[in-house]
Amino acid sequence: MKTMIDWSEKMAFSSVTPSGHDISMDASEEVGGTNSGARPTELLLNAVAGCTGIDMISILKKMRLEPTSFQMEVKGTRAEEHPKKFTDIHIHYAVDGNLPEDKVVRAIQLSKDKYCSVSHSLSANITASYSINGEEGTQEV
Repeated sequence: MKTMIDWSEKMAFSSVTPSGHDISMDASEEVGGTNSGARPTELLLNAVAGCTGIDMISILKKMRLEPTSFQMEVKGTRAEEHPKKFTDIHIHYAVDGNLPEDKVVRAIQLSKDKYCSVSHSLSANITASYSINGEEGTQEV
C-alpha cells in the first residue's frame, strides 16, 4: 500500500487514499494550523474503531447474527512527554439485537487478538468493554 500526502498551507495536508477517498488533516490554531481538517491522532483513533468495527460486523455475520445497531466509543490516553503517543486505548462496543453475549465477546476477542491490523500496528495497551441492548456486558474481554 502506498499513499501520497500533499502540504496545502500552514499545517494543513491533504491526501487521496489508495481507494480514492479524500482526507484533510490540519493542526489547531493554537499551534499554527487553521483547523481545516482532522488531527492525525483523531484519524488514528477512528482507524482503530473502523478496523475493529469491520471485523465485528464480519465475524457476527459469519456467526449468522445481525445487529440492529452498533456504535463504538473510543477513548485514547496520550503520554505527557513527546512523542505523546497513545499509551492506552479503550473501545466500548454498544450493540443491539438478538445477540448472545458469548458470541459478542468472542467477536470482540477475535478482532482484538487476531484480526485488527490497525490495533496490532500500535504499541498502546488496548482494552475493551461492551453492552448489548443497553445492558453492560458481564464477561471479561
